[in-house]
Amino acid sequence: MARLLSVNVGLPRDVAWKGRTVHTAIWKDPVRGRCRVGRLNLDGDGQGDLGGHGGEQRAAFVYQIESYRYWQERLNRSDFVHGQFGENLTIEGLPDDAVCIGDRYRIGSAVFEVTQPRVTCYRVGIRLNEPRMPALLTSSGRPGFYFRVLQEGEVGAGDEIVKVGEASERMTVAEVNALLYLPNHARDRLERALRIEALSPGWRASFEALMQSETSAAGSGNAGLAPAAAAHPAAPGFQPLAVAAIDQESADVLSLSMRHPDGQPLPQALPGQYLVLRLRRNDGGPPLFRSYSLSGPPSTERYRISVKIEPNGAAGNYLREHVRPGDSLDASSPRGSFILHSGERPVVLLSAGIGATPVLAMLHALAEARSARQVLWLHTARDRQHHPFGAEVQRLMSALSRGRSYVCYSRPGAGDRMGEDFDAPGRLSRSVLDEVGLPREADVYLCGPARFMADMKQTLAAMDMAPERIHVEIFNGSEPRTSGVIGAPTRAPHPLMDDANTGPLVSFARSGIAAHWNPAAYQSILELAEACDVPVRWSCRTGVCHNCESGLVSGEVAYEPPPLDKPADGNVLVCCSQPLRDVVIDL
Repeated sequence: MARLLSVNVGLPRDVAWKGRTVHTAIWKDPVRGRCRVGRLNLDGDGQGDLGGHGGEQRAAFVYQIESYRYWQERLNRSDFVHGQFGENLTIEGLPDDAVCIGDRYRIGSAVFEVTQPRVTCYRVGIRLNEPRMPALLTSSGRPGFYFRVLQEGEVGAGDEIVKVGEASERMTVAEVNALLYLPNHARDRLERALRIEALSPGWRASFEALMQSETSAAGSGNAGLAPAAAAHPAAPGFQPLAVAAIDQESADVLSLSMRHPDGQPLPQALPGQYLVLRLRRNDGGPPLFRSYSLSGPPSTERYRISVKIEPNGAAGNYLREHVRPGDSLDASSPRGSFILHSGERPVVLLSAGIGATPVLAMLHALAEARSARQVLWLHTARDRQHHPFGAEVQRLMSALSRGRSYVCYSRPGAGDRMGEDFDAPGRLSRSVLDEVGLPREADVYLCGPARFMADMKQTLAAMDMAPERIHVEIFNGSEPRTSGVIGAPTRAPHPLMDDANTGPLVSFARSGIAAHWNPAAYQSILELAEACDVPVRWSCRTGVCHNCESGLVSGEVAYEPPPLDKPADGNVLVCCSQPLRDVVIDL
């Protein structure tokens, strides 16, 4: 007979961890007497990260005393207490390899339904003082599971757990857990999982992504876990491209057109993607790596990048002063997941300054296809002298039956003509978006300086634009995701203060930072990136969740610990990898 051994609750607290502060509710303590269970939570309980825990689908976390005994033996521990694994309900019975998603149970006066296995993160490692715990829990087939509450009520230690229903499609918690996190995402098993009505939306979306990917292809990675930033892997390495033409687009923007030196076809880029250039310094120092968006029409004959020349920009000034037609530049394959999506929804291309480049490639693609979609080009420039591609945009707009452009000049010059060169003085704002009639159902593609991006995201949110339809490109690095870390100062990426200048060189291409690998100081490329304040994404830090999956632009890595499921060829899990030689990471 299954029974409830302990009810455990706890509110979020701030804990010190590796010089940082983490907001977490992983600490749970047993409740005396009975406890009320609501639709979203137990009385006295809370979650520090509502993105990964809590809510209707994850109202209560369940863990078994039999798994406690397993971990006590495996980890040689004798100090566990109820709530040690962050569970709300410590139970006897109901093992993960017997309980199925959709099973329903009565405990006390409450009724529950199993919705998903537990998603583990680094915080369970903090609680158990065992950093490997996320990987150990997941790979062992003992993750535990979540309940949603079908009938609110009261529960207490000693209550019998009575099964009152089950799903027609029978897949255990352990099976569903393995189907997402371990290799072999068999299509027939994915189809079975998707037939389970009680499966939580998050897990359903992951399985749908696996269904849509080449799940059986070697090296295809795990589409159910890979973040959007890693969704379009490219083959590592650089190839020399010949500079065919250099054009001055505005006072501070140059375009370089490049082709294969032997005239061979180039890999087809998706509209919005970019190249990583490797620029060899004249002073013999380490090469510079910079990411530049492709700004021209879709082509396998030529790539066009457009570069803003900043006063102190090492790479831009190198290109302007030292590169001429006929020269050779080392370039990666096209990369990136800021791409134009197909469909019939309206398209809003929203940019400022050099942020026009990736959305200009999208406009080229729409114009070439003579798209019937509503297309809105919204751009802010300083003045006509600093407004690249103005005539090009107008020419492309003429090919679209439902295209419209609107350009703001923040500081128009004396000779700039409103109604011809630009549409209004000032900057893009809520009032401008209302004036042009921004369609609320549109896909919005947003690129520009950091302040512009922050303002526009806030404006779009205030206009009730769906977050999943707002697509963002960040030139200098990515959007960090450091789950639960609070109060950390935001610092610009920087080289190491104590770089020993020995060992493999790790270059973070999008951040323009490089540092030498020191295995005595760092256990992973992630830790080296953090030491340089390179923006990173992570959650488990042990090769489970793939949040840290990034592009491997060049080089080779080893894994320790090995990931549960390898990333796609051309990608790397920075949380558990170490460089074998010089590497370039798309961060």
